[in-house]
Amino acid sequence: MPDPLVSFVISTHNRLSALTQTLTALNPGAPGAGTHPSETILIDNASTDGTAAAVAENFPQVRLLRQTVNHGSCAKNFGLAEATGKYVVFLDDDSFPFPGDIDRMVEHFQADPLLGAAVFAVHLPSGECECSAYPEVFAGCGVGLRSDALRQVGGLPDDFFMQAEEYDLSLRLLDAGWRVRRFDDLRVLHMKSPASRFPGRVMRLDVRNNLTLIGRYFPDQWVLPFAHDWARRYRMIAQAHGRSTAYWAGLAQGIARLLSPSRRRPISTAAFETFAKMHEIEQRLTRAAEQHQIKRLLLVDLGKNILPYWRAAQHCGLQVTAIADSQLGGRGFRYHGTPIVADAPAQNLRFDAAVVSNLSPVHAHRRRDFWRGRTDRPVIDLFEAA
Repeated sequence: MPDPLVSFVISTHNRLSALTQTLTALNPGAPGAGTHPSETILIDNASTDGTAAAVAENFPQVRLLRQTVNHGSCAKNFGLAEATGKYVVFLDDDSFPFPGDIDRMVEHFQADPLLGAAVFAVHLPSGECECSAYPEVFAGCGVGLRSDALRQVGGLPDDFFMQAEEYDLSLRLLDAGWRVRRFDDLRVLHMKSPASRFPGRVMRLDVRNNLTLIGRYFPDQWVLPFAHDWARRYRMIAQAHGRSTAYWAGLAQGIARLLSPSRRRPISTAAFETFAKMHEIEQRLTRAAEQHQIKRLLLVDLGKNILPYWRAAQHCGLQVTAIADSQLGGRGFRYHGTPIVADAPAQNLRFDAAVVSNLSPVHAHRRRDFWRGRTDRPVIDLFEAA
């Protein structure tokens, strides 16, 4: 057998039904596996539903790494230690590539020697798409990684378990000079199996790990602004979904990590700008304000990266009338004293233009199109042509 060019690495815990579909899609010769030699490495996080035995019997070609405790999504690190391919593909146990897309992934890597991560577009069974909140951050259910880049920067963080581990690795790749780029012609189908999904745990770890991320990697001047901003946004989300207890637990754990300097290694100013686009957003908003003669602005979405949009508006001397958010609007929340309102009442407010304050390519596109169908005033996505 030829040496594998591609190593598929998957972690699982008690989701045998979904996992079976994924492993079937990756069988040698199956359309999802591509035409290049490949290997599949599965880390079983101490499943109790018979996963290990079923995989050993039905998928003997899969390299099975059995764990005695659940290490979460970050268990993929055990697979990285065993992977021999030039490229590694992270998948969830309920996600798998579209036919032909692994071959296209290889082509993208071969065309760009600085490409460290090829990010897949995530498609859901409903036909909708989703992606990370930041363009330069991959989603763990579908990404190709260059093995040389992983050897240089390391794998997933060993203290996250799950949630935001993709941010940690993406920031290290950017800091080392590698590109993290999303490709529309690379697609995974994410079934989003409900088994083993615990919303309270997700909220707690989201808060804890995102604050850990800020304290570990953000440049000094941005640690407190982003920690305050992200903590406030997660508090609103928790209140809206009845998960305040989990939020406060995550906040306490996150603050403890935020204040610990033991693993702090700030990334470069250039890498942080690539990630957060602080100056680029201000420059683009300045041009848009001049072009459309904007004085009063409606921000569309309390996105994870709303802080640079807010700061840019202040620096440009623009009045932010309100923030329109389809999930958090109409609940009495405010951002720096500005009301967060639902879409319908926002359409009747006084503003010269609406600016989509969300860097997520999928969500920004969705919100831009929604608002363009509901107002005759300019609706601007600062990165639409990027």
